[in-house]
Amino acid sequence: MMRFNTLKGWLDWQENFHPLAIDLGLDRVTRVYQALNQNQTKPITITVAGTNGKGSCVAYLEAIYKAQGYRVGTYSSPHILKYNERIKINGEPVSDELICEAFARIDAVRNDTSLSYFEFGTLAALNIFQNANLDVQLLEVGLGGRLDAVNIVEPDIALITSIGIDHVDWLGATREAIGQEKAGIFRKDIPAIVGDLNPPKSLIETAHNKAAQLYLIDADFTYKKQGALWEWTANQRHICNIPEPGLKGEHQYRNASAAILAVDLLSKQLPIDDTAIRNGIKNIHLLGRFQLINDKIPILLDVGHNPEAVKTLVDFLTMTFPNKKIHAIFSMMKDKDIASVLEIMNPIIYDWFFTPLSNPRTVPEATMRNIFSQSSVSRVSFGYKDFNAAFQAAQSQAQAEDLLLVFGSFFLVSECLNEFKKHELTK
Repeated sequence: MMRFNTLKGWLDWQENFHPLAIDLGLDRVTRVYQALNQNQTKPITITVAGTNGKGSCVAYLEAIYKAQGYRVGTYSSPHILKYNERIKINGEPVSDELICEAFARIDAVRNDTSLSYFEFGTLAALNIFQNANLDVQLLEVGLGGRLDAVNIVEPDIALITSIGIDHVDWLGATREAIGQEKAGIFRKDIPAIVGDLNPPKSLIETAHNKAAQLYLIDADFTYKKQGALWEWTANQRHICNIPEPGLKGEHQYRNASAAILAVDLLSKQLPIDDTAIRNGIKNIHLLGRFQLINDKIPILLDVGHNPEAVKTLVDFLTMTFPNKKIHAIFSMMKDKDIASVLEIMNPIIYDWFFTPLSNPRTVPEATMRNIFSQSSVSRVSFGYKDFNAAFQAAQSQAQAEDLLLVFGSFFLVSECLNEFKKHELTK
């Protein structure tokens, strides 16, 4: 008998079932995966890790394979509007019913093994994909790589987008330490694609030690912009007249280039034509990545929540909205480098509006006041009861030619989009 008959019931239980919200290690989840997946078959698999750009890279791969007509499963996290976004088939979130059935199968075979919220989700995705007659599955690593639940599956391609400083409590405080953790997804004789322009030595050494086939951007594959179009080159392969990526920012050319290489390297198993690549790159859509909403005062949403991501955001804002007065509606999680983010963003932000969020991982207002007081920020407002109040305060200070920027957390962007949805402002 099923433990719960609603997705909410299952998720509420999972949030409190395991003693640790994050519990890195593969022993427990491997045991349950093997019990769940007796015949040990899997679709062709691309595993994607990285500090920033994972979601974008997965979305490019999904769009390209869909454009070619393949049946593709995508597992990513976190979600923005609803949990089902984490598990998609052909770009569509799967139903509550399908997820609940997968959770029930996991519950039936786990015996007394305790699983975290993320491990339940990963196993559910893999189980759903197992039964979905897919051509390819795309798995986004949640945290790190080596000990992340996604790493129980042997990839056919391992792709790392970028290495930055984030999740230091679990992954280490340096790019070298973090690079080594992320390189844990590499395998012997399997292509290991790296889209970071300056990869840590540890990542390259791990690839060599594991005898992975390493492909580095600007060395083994490159891109070159030509007006509104761009071209991509690797080995003897050349694709020209590619449209601008559907996601904005210079870094998206790197993400798209890494995705194209993955698709190209798998083309013997999954043939792909250049038209599908061009269409996929152009027609991609992803919530919360430099997402512009054209209202009376334009609104830009971005999930960037670490120094590397917000440096990219600053570059984009400086190039796309020069001389605009920017009003930031802002919140972050406790485990992030908030002080660095403030210092990077402050030169281009006119004023800040702190938004309290209901999520227990977010920074409380008292702590945030203290962090702001030690920063170079001079104009910041506190005292709002929720996102709506903070957003309306920022809106009341802005003119038509200004820009409202909502950034700092997936949870903040999620709350924002849910509010806008009520007012049909998400197009």
